[in-house]
Amino acid sequence: MVDEQIKLMTRAEVAELLGLTQTTLSRWATSGRGPDWFRVGRWVRYRTEEVARWVDQQEANAREGRS
Repeated sequence: MVDEQIKLMTRAEVAELLGLTQTTLSRWATSGRGPDWFRVGRWVRYRTEEVARWVDQQEANAREGRS
C-alpha cells in the first residue's frame, strides 16, 4: 500500500530544487551520480526523502573534503 505521506518529484522539480538543468540531472542519473530515481511507467520520479538524503550526503562529503 502507498503511504499517503510519500511525495514523488519529477526530474524538472528536482533540477529546479538543486539549481541544475534537467540535462545535467539526466546525465548524472545515467552515470549513477545523482539521487536515486525510478520509473513509474515511462516517467522518471524521485522520492523527496531520497533527494534530501542525497543532499545531506553531499554536504557531509564536502565537510570531509571529498566531492
